[in-house]
Amino acid sequence: MRRAVAVRLSALLAAGALTAAAGVALSTTTASAATGGVTGYATQNGGTTGGAGGQTVRATTGTAIHQALCSRASSSTPITIQVEGTINHGNTTKVSGSSCNTAADRIELKQISNVTIVGVGNGAVFDQLGIHIREAANIVIQNVTVRNVKKSGSPTSNGGDAIGMESDVRNVWVDHVTLEASGGESEGYDGLFDMKDNTQYVTLSYSVLRNSGRGGLIGSSESDRSNGYVTFHHNLYENIDSRAPLLRGGIAHMYNNHYKRLNESGINSRAGARAKVDNNYFEDSKDVLGTFYTSEAGYWQVGGNVFDNVTWSSRSGDHNPAGPNPTSNTSVSIPYDFTLDGANCVPGVVAQTAGAGKGLKVSDGSCTPQSPDPTDPGPTDPGEPTDPGPTDPPAGANLSLGAGADGSSKASGTSYGNVIDGNTSTYWSPSGSTGSVSVKWGSATTVSKAGIRLASGSGTIGAYRLLNHDTGAVLASGSGAGTVSFSPASLKKITLEITNASGTPRIAEFETYAN
Repeated sequence: MRRAVAVRLSALLAAGALTAAAGVALSTTTASAATGGVTGYATQNGGTTGGAGGQTVRATTGTAIHQALCSRASSSTPITIQVEGTINHGNTTKVSGSSCNTAADRIELKQISNVTIVGVGNGAVFDQLGIHIREAANIVIQNVTVRNVKKSGSPTSNGGDAIGMESDVRNVWVDHVTLEASGGESEGYDGLFDMKDNTQYVTLSYSVLRNSGRGGLIGSSESDRSNGYVTFHHNLYENIDSRAPLLRGGIAHMYNNHYKRLNESGINSRAGARAKVDNNYFEDSKDVLGTFYTSEAGYWQVGGNVFDNVTWSSRSGDHNPAGPNPTSNTSVSIPYDFTLDGANCVPGVVAQTAGAGKGLKVSDGSCTPQSPDPTDPGPTDPGEPTDPGPTDPPAGANLSLGAGADGSSKASGTSYGNVIDGNTSTYWSPSGSTGSVSVKWGSATTVSKAGIRLASGSGTIGAYRLLNHDTGAVLASGSGAGTVSFSPASLKKITLEITNASGTPRIAEFETYAN
């Protein structure tokens, strides 16, 4: 279902549905499609929706990207920025405003939240200009190339990181991007994908990282152990010397990645880090897993990996490879759902899906890249409700009847219980334009559909999320009302979180169904 959402976005961008003018163009289109397929740890901690439910802006310069951020009503107002063309130092200047904190030498996503940056068509290019995420939350970056970012030489940007995150960053999804350099530290480059100083709940998916001395790291030093909960899946690491990635503390999950020509070392788990390494394909590489360049050990759980022409060094001093026959020395529990492709087909699947300009193709979990028909209306896709009228309930019993209810706030004269009483003339409203209401059961209940019914006189729901309240996972997101489907979830409490609305919503019924 998420694949259809993503491909519909790709088709829209490729068609150039919005017209650029003077670097920035505004649209009234609600842009939630880009975040429909979020996976991995970015689904946790409340989920990652980026600019869903906000305004859409077209930008052809770095300055225009900064202008879009600075023109928002607040630093948390949702926005999707569709980027076209090449972004470089010549067209990227600092822009000031109360909703932004930008800089001239990088794309600065600082002290902000609820932003999507997505490349149009075959993808935008950030040339010698890095993307810096600092003190930020709920960020999506999709379908872009970032290349040749330097920390020394000329020009310099973002400390030499293609994408760098630091200082209390939460919930970032980077998907279908290409990150590349033209050498190592001696040539002026640093990491392609770095996380430092309390960065958590990040997913890197269907991306290419290549031709760099350093793939990326989690933690800037042995004492920087506040980072973690990071997923890497269906990525290509190619011609990387080391740090694929380097992990200092925290938990990371690597599955269905293709590692090719890791020249010195690969996944470097150290300083107490724990890595779950599932069904990856390692090829023509050296020391692809272990603890390297430190005496402070890290740990790993391995399964289903293929080692094709991988060489292993002997253990000596601070160089401790996991091979030649890697075995698990820890156990890592993963809180989200995922489906593994067989390791043997990973090179083929990744070649067809990973990187910018691939049409946002994804794997279906059976070694087959998917590009669903973008004309398919997909009424069961997450975030795509059907007719909002009260006459479209699914077949089967409404599980909300007889359940309990609570929420974040309620307007005077309304009740949480009104959303589960089967009466569309009664309703719950938040005390403001946004808020949440939940349906709860005494024992785990399987739910795969929800119906959002509005009462007469209701304001319009601009954006909402359905959450598995037990885990914080986002089940679906969208706008308006109606019936929405999602992968079946066993839970005790499901929450409708309204994050954007015009007027005050009146929720008459919050229905739930098993199928």
